[in-house]
Amino acid sequence: MLGCVENELGLRPFLEERGHEFVVTDDKEGPNSELDKHLKDAEVLISTPFHPAYLTKERIAKAPKLKLALTAGIGSDHIDLQAAAEAGITVAEITGSNVVSVAEHVVMMMLTLVRNYMPAYQQVINGEWDVGRIAMKAYDIEGKTIGTVGAGRIGQRVLERLKGFHPGKLLYSDYAQLSSQREKELGATYCKSVEELVSQCDIVTINCPLHKDTEHLFDKAMLGKMKKGSYLVNTARGKICDRDAVAEALKSGHLAGYAGDVWYPQPAPKDHPWRTMPNHAMTPHYSGTTLDAQARYAAGTKEVLRRTFDKEPLNPTDVIVEGGKMAAQYDSSAKERNMDYSKQEWEKLEQDAASIKPAS
Repeated sequence: MLGCVENELGLRPFLEERGHEFVVTDDKEGPNSELDKHLKDAEVLISTPFHPAYLTKERIAKAPKLKLALTAGIGSDHIDLQAAAEAGITVAEITGSNVVSVAEHVVMMMLTLVRNYMPAYQQVINGEWDVGRIAMKAYDIEGKTIGTVGAGRIGQRVLERLKGFHPGKLLYSDYAQLSSQREKELGATYCKSVEELVSQCDIVTINCPLHKDTEHLFDKAMLGKMKKGSYLVNTARGKICDRDAVAEALKSGHLAGYAGDVWYPQPAPKDHPWRTMPNHAMTPHYSGTTLDAQARYAAGTKEVLRRTFDKEPLNPTDVIVEGGKMAAQYDSSAKERNMDYSKQEWEKLEQDAASIKPAS
């Protein structure tokens, strides 16, 4: 477990050999937190998207020495990007480090919902045996229409994995259409709008980034455009869905099921309605932090730090904000679709990952 407080991404020896002080804490809520106590001296802030340290405009004002805000993983919605740009802070992530992990989780969640797995499992726990009650709501994926909102690195990997299930149709929506060759490889058809996609789908999966145009994209109106009895899977970001609208759609039966790995805020409070709404298959945000993904994002974090300390340019695919503005090549959709590490760079990261060991 590299991605935990105890094992510190395996970075302590590397950082201390270079003379840096490394403070690691999970106390990051509120003005009296351990994080806030160290902000005045912090030059680099590393956070994970699973239990993020929210870097607000107010916190940035308390961090005059901060030069780099780095996500050990993917995602920057816990950072006020405009405030970071105005303060001259570089914002970076480890692009592509967990795309396989998340894509596999998406398919698992689809099967969990469609096969009515959660109630079946609960029967076993409760000592019950009522096959009919489970089977009356269990279906196959084969023959169904499935769509992804977002066809970037994760969305395309989801489509690749679903193709083998022989769905009736695979659909996708995105800001731009993929090439005809890539569409043929995926067996997927382009929809010009999210509304067009959801109106046709038995299952919808959300694989787009969170930004101003996607926040609460799946509100009451959008959910109402989905087919009655359809399923929704969200491993992107919790705020892409309207919390109460999702709970109500499940309660009314308009949605047959909702599975998500992401919440807002994170960690989710005990009274969050998604914990208790009917027909859900929620998990805490762990889809992108398998042990394999941890090795990749730990190695990527180390590489970003090394380049920073050695005054080398960062890999452009990792940069979100730099030099007081959004990186020229960064567009929240385009970056998700088209940019990744080269094969050689990933091979080096995999080698570095193998050398990173948890603390003894």
